[in-house]
Amino acid sequence: MNRLLIAVAVAALATQAVPTLASEGVPGATVRSESSMAPADRKARFEQWCKDNPEKCREMKAKAQQRREQCKADPEKCRAEAQARGRERFKKADTNGDGRLSREEAQKSMPQLARDFDRIDANKDGMVTPEELEAALKARAGTRKDKGV
Repeated sequence: MNRLLIAVAVAALATQAVPTLASEGVPGATVRSESSMAPADRKARFEQWCKDNPEKCREMKAKAQQRREQCKADPEKCRAEAQARGRERFKKADTNGDGRLSREEAQKSMPQLARDFDRIDANKDGMVTPEELEAALKARAGTRKDKGV
């Protein structure tokens, strides 16, 4: 459970950091290329960015540590905030406002969802609903618990 909360907090901070890194001129630091990058490469790029921007790196790490402590103190609040951010991302990605994401909408705004689109689209109608996405996330969390992650 704690690992899941830490993973959610790190992911939330990473989604905020990638645009920051891109705006700082880190080569290739875009949402799409970062999300498909191998973890070791992403870590190396972050470490290089930290060497180049030590003060900003310390600030980012301090914020991450503060967020981890907040999540430990109140995991329900942390989970609710993460879910609210997810709902907001889904809503922004739903450009036609029908409450569902087509593959094209997902590719434009949510590349990881687009990559797993066929698995998430449970009823195979070519659209992902918030309920399908939530079920896929719960299934993934269950798989991680089974593996001890």
